[in-house]
Amino acid sequence: MTARPANGHQARVLRLLRDAGPQSRAVLGDQVELSRSKLAVELDRLLDTGLVVPDGLAASRGGRPSHNVRLAPSLRFLGVDIGATSVDVAVTNAELEVLGHRAAPYDVREGPVAVFEQVLAMAAELRDTGAAESFDGAGIGVPGPVRFPDGVPVAPPIMPGWDGFPVREAMSQELGCPVLVDNDVNLMALGEQHAGVARSVRDFLFVKIGTGIGCGIVVGGQVYRGVTGSAGDIGHIQVVPGGLSCACGNHGCLEAYFGGSALSRDAAATAAAGQSAALADRLASAGTLTSADVAAAAAAGDGASLDLIRQGGNRTGQVIGGLVSFFNPGLVVIGGGLTGLGHTLLASIRSQVYGQSLPLATGNLPIVLSELGPTAGVVGATRLISDHVFSPV
Repeated sequence: MTARPANGHQARVLRLLRDAGPQSRAVLGDQVELSRSKLAVELDRLLDTGLVVPDGLAASRGGRPSHNVRLAPSLRFLGVDIGATSVDVAVTNAELEVLGHRAAPYDVREGPVAVFEQVLAMAAELRDTGAAESFDGAGIGVPGPVRFPDGVPVAPPIMPGWDGFPVREAMSQELGCPVLVDNDVNLMALGEQHAGVARSVRDFLFVKIGTGIGCGIVVGGQVYRGVTGSAGDIGHIQVVPGGLSCACGNHGCLEAYFGGSALSRDAAATAAAGQSAALADRLASAGTLTSADVAAAAAAGDGASLDLIRQGGNRTGQVIGGLVSFFNPGLVVIGGGLTGLGHTLLASIRSQVYGQSLPLATGNLPIVLSELGPTAGVVGATRLISDHVFSPV
């Protein structure tokens, strides 16, 4: 089992080395606010654990040159991002640089046993490439509510068979390392905070628009999960009282009107009604319609497809506008598979939020697309588990 830091000072050093790369002892001393002698003691203890290794001499700052240290190059973290229709698996080093990545289409409704057989197969592929011999920790994201301390999904609307499944316990046994499990959008927010557009922002919202819609809430640099882990479940905020039925059992939810499933449904209805020749042609050739079909038709100037995107963006912006008025974030990041719908979607969301919320909340509020795109979840998963491994025992 991977060693763990013995105290907060050691944990601080490990996280600094993770986020900034190799550092000199002198620079580390400035950042952790320890005397030279106390820092030397803590670094020597970390060197003894094997978590940290020497990395040559640092550039001189005048006087005797300091020695660099870095995280052990052998450390490996596994990130797993399970979506409604796909699985992404990545291996990173201790500095969270992606060393290998695999992605495959997969239906989460197949159930946890089948999905995790796929995950383990993909992890084995990455081991076979030489990206990792073993894993020092794994983070796993799933597209539904998670009781975070236990690593257990709870009544996820689009995940039949997953309620109460012991994901953390089962995967820890399979992988032989510590495992943490969280809602996928929380991990996307963490990924964007670590290596994306939110690097310098401590209070922001990450809104995932995929098969469903969710929101990661970052407050003071930390993900806010709520008392039971269900914070950010904005896809089930009502936007039309008494409206369409939703997979959660309620009516009028945002997800009943927008998201991958709703957009496919509405695109098919539009094609069947003869309102879009472009969508009708695609439906006739493929038998189904996806968000990619709507995006392609919209890019070609199809008015009905553009209207579908604008309507979805307006409804999503309506909910985000309420969140902005309540939370007053410094940034809103939009991610997930439906960002492929392009600028029309983003413009509709922006227009609704800026028009609905007060100027004090929106005057300096950027609403931007995710910088990491489809890798945000796996980067966030490895950030989550590295925070755990680099915490005191």
